[in-house]
Amino acid sequence: MFQGVIVDAGHGGVDSGAVGNGLLEKDLNLEVSEYIYQRLMELGIPAKMTRVGDEYLPKEDRIQRVLRLYNNSPYTILISNHINAGGGEGAEVVYSLKNNDRLANLVLNHIGEAGQVKRKVYQRRLPENPNKDYYYILRESGNTEPILIEYGFIDNERDAKKLKNDLLEYGEKVVEALAEYLGYPYYPPNEKEAKEYYLVEKGDTLYSISKRFQIPIDVIKDMNGLVSDNLAVGQKLYFIKEDSKKDFTYVVKKGDTLWSIARDLGIDVKTLKEINHLESDLLSIHQVLQLPN
Repeated sequence: MFQGVIVDAGHGGVDSGAVGNGLLEKDLNLEVSEYIYQRLMELGIPAKMTRVGDEYLPKEDRIQRVLRLYNNSPYTILISNHINAGGGEGAEVVYSLKNNDRLANLVLNHIGEAGQVKRKVYQRRLPENPNKDYYYILRESGNTEPILIEYGFIDNERDAKKLKNDLLEYGEKVVEALAEYLGYPYYPPNEKEAKEYYLVEKGDTLYSISKRFQIPIDVIKDMNGLVSDNLAVGQKLYFIKEDSKKDFTYVVKKGDTLWSIARDLGIDVKTLKEINHLESDLLSIHQVLQLPN
């Protein structure tokens, strides 16, 4: 049974990644990753992030987070977001040697619909061992189904302009591709359904923020893909507005069952299970259930 999507913002901290045309790869990676994560959550698609701020992650630490987020489940997709360099133009998607190219092609085709040049979908092998993937995020990502997305070339003037203006449109297309691939209902973003956020200030802790907004700590962590209690000054913490999507989703509470939820909302259990692709009657606290429009 599908567990969730891991959204990985490449580079970070002292590792800026590629640089060009006044842009830093690490910033663009984080921007599009945060957007993809929030949109997945709005659509009811489980998701978590490897980093949520300008954090430096050594390769080993990044991999450990990937493996830990969903317990190295084979029913997990890893999206590693990057920006290319080298003078080319357009988007590329790299997929693992252990997987087929369906998801990669779906993602690239959708990005192309947003106006970006489609370069290629491909695999790359490690020169010293052709049986292994070249990129460590694909090679060491355990049982997950990983792809690496290059949204454009930071040192190409045309691409740099697109990355400044259209990057989140490309991110939306990735979300649309994921929803199609996973069989989840998709709807385009709506300003009325946007999420509020809080900027972390000096002295803030998860406990103090939880008390201030009357939101449990574990809910804050789940909504923001946090893997630890550490916060950074200036970090954005997202919260769903109380009136946002209230007609279309339901958040599971302690004591809820499929039967009690269906009864209270006036729908039948079979419909609820079909909409949410549930294979059993088991629910988890804070699980987001899609409701009939």
